[in-house]
Amino acid sequence: MAAYARSFDPHIAPVSERSSHPDRMPVSHELVFLDSYRSDRDDLRSLYEKAKDLNWNARTHLKWDTNVDPEGELVPDTFNPIFGSDVWNRLDPKREIPLLRRHMASYVLSNFLHGEQGALLATSQIVACSPTAEAKYYAAAQVFDEARHVEVYERYINEKIGLIYPPSPPLKKLLDTIMTDSRWDFKYLGMQILVEGVALGAFGMIHETTQEPLIREITKMVMQDEARHVAFGVMSLRNTYDDMSASEKKDREEFIVESSRLLRDRFLAQEVWQNVGLPQAECEELAARSPMMALFRKLLFSKIVPNVKRLGLLTPTVRKGFEELEVLEYEDWEPSA
Repeated sequence: MAAYARSFDPHIAPVSERSSHPDRMPVSHELVFLDSYRSDRDDLRSLYEKAKDLNWNARTHLKWDTNVDPEGELVPDTFNPIFGSDVWNRLDPKREIPLLRRHMASYVLSNFLHGEQGALLATSQIVACSPTAEAKYYAAAQVFDEARHVEVYERYINEKIGLIYPPSPPLKKLLDTIMTDSRWDFKYLGMQILVEGVALGAFGMIHETTQEPLIREITKMVMQDEARHVAFGVMSLRNTYDDMSASEKKDREEFIVESSRLLRDRFLAQEVWQNVGLPQAECEELAARSPMMALFRKLLFSKIVPNVKRLGLLTPTVRKGFEELEVLEYEDWEPSA
């Protein structure tokens, strides 16, 4: 694995060496200014009150003085998609495996970080385009949640890992679509139902398997927030699609299927194999055939499929897409709330 003898890829740099290249994109969406503040959504008002009651300060709540070894098993090695393969067995256990752990931890956590910034931006748009006062109140509370999540993951990566990856291409494509689409419900559907739903599954896996106490507490606190965010999406989109025309609903069906494919591919780690000098094609094939990764990717959809069904969008088209992803088994699971 000769790549460890050379410098890092310039796009996958130590945090201290990264440069700022903001990605600017034109966005367009309707802004709704209310002429009435009458409250008629008690469920959203209750969720807003819960968000205020459960607020937490990342600076003071978390034990940032925890010693973290970025080359240790932040999650078990068995979750690495090439674990146990000939490629893995050829790695030097004292030098190459620890460095691969660091890259994999950076890759996963960096994508969490970028996803949280996407949620921050998309939810700020939801504040503007939401059609009710209660939805604006809660969305504003969620904006603060997302800012806190960006703060948490940026600090953990900066102080504990010291290496940051750019967003994976599938995640970047999905976030760009959500933020640039002008339709208000696409922002709810894409962010609150799909991205946040997958995040809940991923955070849950890390929380249950990591032995590192700081990242375990981070995921615990972030999961509490994310569960409310998913509930907000389900509540806000209730009955939205009941009387929608077939052509309009088709757009939503195609969006769900394509977004789900992108979310499935979000954690395949192609960039890691390339960056550390492993045989990329072989590693990608191993990742595609890994039983552990297959189970992980499926579990990511355990929150999405039942909520899509609750919204009346588990149509034949979406059902076929979920069948191809082998996640339809979750349709009758109890969704997060």
